[in-house]
Amino acid sequence: MTELFNALFQPIFEPRRLALIGASADEKKTTSRPQRFLNKHGFTGEILPVNPGRAEIMGAKSYKSLDAIEGEIDHAYILLNGKDAVDALAACARRGVKVASILAGGFADGGAAGASMQDELVRIVKETGIRLVGPNSIGTVSTDPPMALTANAAFAVEKLRTGSWGLVSQSGSLIGALLSRADARGIGFSRLISVGNEVDLAVGEIADLMVDDPKTKAILLFMETLRDGDRLAHAARRAHAAGKPVIAYKLGRSDIGQELAKSHTGAIAGSDATFDAFCRRHGIARVSMFESLVDVPALLIDRPPPTGRRVAVATTTGGGAAMVVDSMAMAGLDIADPPQVLVDWLKPLGIAAGEGKLVDLTLAGAKPEIVAGTIERLLADPNNDAAIFVVGSSAQFNPELAVEPLLKFATSEKPFAVSLTPAAEKSLALLTAAGVPAFRHPESCAEAMALCLLRPTPQPVPKLDPPAKAALEALEAGRASGFDERRASSLFAALGVSMAKAATVPDARRVAAAVAEVGAPVALKILSADIAHKTEAGGVALGLMDGQTAAVAAREIETRVKAHSPTAKLDGFLVQKMEKGLAEVILGFRRDPLVGPTITVGLGGVLAEIYKDASTRLAPVDEAEATQMIEEVKGLATIRGYRNLPKGDVAALAKTIAAFSSLAHESFGEVSEAEINPLLIKREGEGVVAVDGLVVLKG
Repeated sequence: MTELFNALFQPIFEPRRLALIGASADEKKTTSRPQRFLNKHGFTGEILPVNPGRAEIMGAKSYKSLDAIEGEIDHAYILLNGKDAVDALAACARRGVKVASILAGGFADGGAAGASMQDELVRIVKETGIRLVGPNSIGTVSTDPPMALTANAAFAVEKLRTGSWGLVSQSGSLIGALLSRADARGIGFSRLISVGNEVDLAVGEIADLMVDDPKTKAILLFMETLRDGDRLAHAARRAHAAGKPVIAYKLGRSDIGQELAKSHTGAIAGSDATFDAFCRRHGIARVSMFESLVDVPALLIDRPPPTGRRVAVATTTGGGAAMVVDSMAMAGLDIADPPQVLVDWLKPLGIAAGEGKLVDLTLAGAKPEIVAGTIERLLADPNNDAAIFVVGSSAQFNPELAVEPLLKFATSEKPFAVSLTPAAEKSLALLTAAGVPAFRHPESCAEAMALCLLRPTPQPVPKLDPPAKAALEALEAGRASGFDERRASSLFAALGVSMAKAATVPDARRVAAAVAEVGAPVALKILSADIAHKTEAGGVALGLMDGQTAAVAAREIETRVKAHSPTAKLDGFLVQKMEKGLAEVILGFRRDPLVGPTITVGLGGVLAEIYKDASTRLAPVDEAEATQMIEEVKGLATIRGYRNLPKGDVAALAKTIAAFSSLAHESFGEVSEAEINPLLIKREGEGVVAVDGLVVLKG
């Protein structure tokens, strides 16, 4: 076990002496709940209420202050608000308390005054070394040994059910919601903790503790944001090595409230795509449904590596099974044909099973011996990798017919799951108690099976060579004078990106000579580090066939740009050879505030933001991962060899993506965003060429 585990786990999850600062004897008050719940659920350690106005609270001696308590204090739960909570944390630090938690909100989540108080909490933690959970933490719970240090009303339940799943949540109230859903199905947890505002201890560090916890077999995360990406990545990789799945549900799939970056890439990728990339890189199973946090673990725990993606499906309700199949197909799974041995076995029973992918037993087949025989033959078939049985109305009214026969398959070597079409809580609990993964929603069942068979494993992080001297010189030039397209092109070329032939001129009078040098037809573009998107400013003219036409166009561009961006500093014109390709790609780099450097490839041109047909990864990527990204962009099917269309140079595109992703090197730390749009893909063997570039520096 790690040093972190030895120093932190016990005071957080298995404390022996607990101080409740601001404890109340009034059972109507929230501040009475921690002591009531500790007593109710059998905490065997010492409870030390701190309340200067009481001599005794709920049978325990009450202390006027922390200093009045003799001996070590493992954990202090601060039940005070605002400045009083800050002062209490400082007192805990002076007293040598190992870990403190703060219940109250109203800190960084409460405006400028609250943010100032949170800054004071940060200062105390840094200067004293005390570890802090919260503020805005509704508490910490262990089930074995029992320790319900929480103000969450959900823990008023009669019995605290034990289990082997640990939950780390940035939302306090959602712990109660998940607890109730799991409890209704007979599922318990090992540890539950609300980390709140994460001034100190955050999701990643707590998850890392659970990796070493022998009583935790799966780590569930409810996330609103990502504050400690490096620590979570480290924890996820350790968890994978230990055979413990990490399963995350994160808010923020929509664009509402997301701050868009200056590049198109920021708008295309967004924070949700970058979190997906983070999960993919580090082996975290991300779920799309809140319910899946309860549903998915049973199909992932103690499973050997998957061997394929073929799933056999049998059912007593064709419509219910079709919903599961549809969702699985969308998730990338293949539906296996029924084995001939099963078809032959069912035929004398009057059940035609060989006419489609589904084995539909119908209502007539909802009999114990038929259900059991069907599943036995599906699981024995070498032509599938998993099986699902979808039960209809009999699950609700007659579980003995089509549910009870399934219990014996709990120990199946192949993944096996059951989806219940009606609301059949009794059957759900029956299956769960037997260890058979069971689902109330077809979408959740499909998601769980997809994660079981296609579950992500931590990917190696490609190593970056030191940048070439030319790349560092191009960066320095852009830093000194600002990054217009000319300087962006110089940087990209130094990274290994093929750029279109071009020349720069300081004014319209010299455009004609540049056209003669580059060769018509040309594109003419304004040069300005102050204008990110030249087309929107009227700063581009395309297909100019001679120098005189280009010179006239230059003056018109200058007039339009000055009207659009009167304060922009103009540095002349870029005269660029017009290029053609089979397809246009947008290639973007972004230093995401949550997950760090990312790389995005998508359908390019002026419609890039509208279609958002793109693939995002953490940067850097190698050529193999870049090729996977290309495969994920639907609009690039044409260059991958679609029907009789000519193939594009996919290999050159992959090489360019990998080269561009080297902006993740620490030497380019000042680059917050960079983009090529469009990157033209030529025929196979002819390469790619970039015709526009953007670089944005931090600050």
